[in-house]
Amino acid sequence: MEIITFPDRNRWPELLARPVIASEDLDDRVKPILAAVRNRGDAALKEFTARFDSVELDQLAVTEQEFAAAEAMLSPALKAAIGQARANIERFHASQREAIQVIETMPGVTCWRKSLPIRRVGLYIPGGTAPLFSTILMLGVPAILAGCETIVLCTPPAKDGTVQAAMLYTAGLLGIKQVFKVGGAQAIAALAFGTESIPAVDKIFGPGNQYVTAAKQLVSRDGIAIDLPAGPSEVCVVADSSAHPAFVAADLLSQAEHGSDSQVLLITDSEAMARDIVAEVDAQLALLPRRDMATDAIAHSRVLVMRSREEMVEVVNEYAPEHLILSVEKDEEMGEQITQAGSVFLGHYTPESAGDYASGTNHTLPTNGFARAYSGVSLDSFVKKVTFQKITHQGLTALGPIVAIMAEAEQLQAHARAVTIRLDQQSN
Repeated sequence: MEIITFPDRNRWPELLARPVIASEDLDDRVKPILAAVRNRGDAALKEFTARFDSVELDQLAVTEQEFAAAEAMLSPALKAAIGQARANIERFHASQREAIQVIETMPGVTCWRKSLPIRRVGLYIPGGTAPLFSTILMLGVPAILAGCETIVLCTPPAKDGTVQAAMLYTAGLLGIKQVFKVGGAQAIAALAFGTESIPAVDKIFGPGNQYVTAAKQLVSRDGIAIDLPAGPSEVCVVADSSAHPAFVAADLLSQAEHGSDSQVLLITDSEAMARDIVAEVDAQLALLPRRDMATDAIAHSRVLVMRSREEMVEVVNEYAPEHLILSVEKDEEMGEQITQAGSVFLGHYTPESAGDYASGTNHTLPTNGFARAYSGVSLDSFVKKVTFQKITHQGLTALGPIVAIMAEAEQLQAHARAVTIRLDQQSN
């Protein structure tokens, strides 16, 4: 990892820049896939699965027999771990329910807001080298808590045409039975437009590679909602002289092993700590089964040595990381100064992997600087907020003239008339 000491402020944008993805090239590759699935349905899905996943499928849907076989394959220890993670995620997300508050804005005028579930949601779960069954918990649990009627899950099949056992067990545990062996941009197309086998949904959730991300953004132009913009996953660790180099190195590598395009950034105010952490990264890297991917990610990652604690906070808020670990003294005090991050991990004993799996918070988070304006997935992501209002005879008498005056000032006479016709009737 390159160590950059006391960078001038005018270099910060350059040092914090994410790799640029040629979106036009991606769109050109993805658009024909979307069109083919929209026009030819299951036939196109099977062709793309054969081409991209090297699997010939007769049937896209996972069968009951496959669910049963998957459950039998898992160890009791893994089942128990998944069960506890589910309970923690459920407890945290259930606390996000909002009670209806009826507000009287003036006598006889009441307004309130009600959360209603998005009726049909689609979950995209990456497979491949790292089948992310934890993401099923992160998306499925709040979808169920929200009351979504239809939950459809798509994930790419393995080379033998199966779906990894932990994925199917987790989906079955949550009661998600509509699971389909489809991955990539073609899965997003199926969820957006529907096919003979896969129902269309109203909102699509889940991470994926650059093609999946491009597909989600493209279908959103057709009125299909998506969870949030996404890019390669990333972590920023802030470490002062109290940090444990081995802990920090492990945190950096836990992100780097996601893939070659993962982003890893270390910020410290200690040159000695920077050197110790980099040495520990090199030592731990040699032991990783996924060291090739992690090595590529580490190669384009950086260590920034800043002049002060205040400057470390400033550069974090400039970067707006997806995951932020504060491995510092007075971690909660520093945490209060953070305004731009997807999820924050406080102290020396709070690894990012806890949030990735089982602490209770959601791991589907804004990347690529979108934490400046977007939140991570929550219960709110699976509902829409509908406002209601009710006006009594007394309320319209008081409010009506205000509305009429404002409507006439905007030269919208029909708006004004909708009030005055009622007021005139009241006076007769």
